[in-house]
Amino acid sequence: MPPAEQISRLEDLDAQLNYVEQGASIMRRFITTGNEVNTFGYEAYPVRIRNARPHRERFTLDRAGFELLDHRSAVSDFLDERQVAAVYPEEAIALVKRATGASSVFVTNWNLRSTDDAEVHDFRASGRLSHTGRMQPPGQQVHIDHYPPDAERVANALYAERAPDGPGYSRFICFSLWRTFSEPPQDQPLAMSEFPSIDENEGLRNALVFCDEIPDETAMRAPIEGEDRLKAATLFKFNPRHRWWYFPDMHRDEAVLLKFHDSDKSVAWRVPHTAFTDRSIAHPNIRRSIELRCTAYFEH
Repeated sequence: MPPAEQISRLEDLDAQLNYVEQGASIMRRFITTGNEVNTFGYEAYPVRIRNARPHRERFTLDRAGFELLDHRSAVSDFLDERQVAAVYPEEAIALVKRATGASSVFVTNWNLRSTDDAEVHDFRASGRLSHTGRMQPPGQQVHIDHYPPDAERVANALYAERAPDGPGYSRFICFSLWRTFSEPPQDQPLAMSEFPSIDENEGLRNALVFCDEIPDETAMRAPIEGEDRLKAATLFKFNPRHRWWYFPDMHRDEAVLLKFHDSDKSVAWRVPHTAFTDRSIAHPNIRRSIELRCTAYFEH
C-alpha cells in the first residue's frame, strides 16, 4: 500500500478519458493483422478520478462491480508465455472461486499490455504470440469487453464446450482479472466507473469485424449479414454521472477482479473501465499488465 502522504496527494486527480463521439451511429471496429479501423471517433472529456484505496471496503463485486484482491502469483516472469500458461490460469480459477463462491470457472484468454511502444513492437516481432496470449498497448477508451444481449449466448456456448455433461447453472459472471507487474507508480493506471453511477440502458454495441484487409469507407458502412452474431464490446458516450476510481501504485501481489457481465441483475453487474494517463506523477514507470478473461458459473 502507498505511504500515507502519497494517498493524501492522490486522493483525487484530474484526467482525460476517451468516450465515443456524440454523433456516432454505425459502431464497428475492423481488425486485421497489425491494424484496426473504427467507423466512429472518440472525444476526450475531463473527469475526476478518485483514489479507491482509503475506501477499499466499499468496493466489492456485488456493490461496485470490482474488487481489489491480495494475491501472490507463482509466475516469476509474466512475459514468458509458457510459464504463464502453465501456472496462471489455475491460480486465477482458484482465486475467482474463492472471491465468488462459483463452482466452475473457465479461462478463455489473456492479454499482456505495455505502454512502451517499442516493447509491444518487439514482442510481436519475436513471434511470441498465440490465440491465448498477446501484447497490446493499454486500451484508452471507456468500454466493457462484452455487450449485454450477447453475453448469455457466449456463456451458454462456453459452458457447452467446457462442461458438456455438467449439471447446468443458475448464474454466470464474465470477469477480467487485471494485474500490473511493473514497478509503481505506473504511467497509465486502470480506472473503473462504479456500477451505481451507470445508467441501466446506456452503452453502444461495438461489433468487431475480423478481416484480411481493411475495406474502404463505403464498404465499412454497408450492411453486414449476421452482424448481430459478431463478437461485440460495449462503448459509452460521455455521462457526467459516471464516478471514476482507481487503485494507485498497484504492485504484482495485487489484482483487480472486475465484472464484464453478471446474469444476476439484482447486484452490480458490469463495470466500464479504461486506462488513463496519470499526469500527477513527475517520473512514472511504464505500465506492464496482464488481464485474464474468464467466466464463473454457479451450478445447480
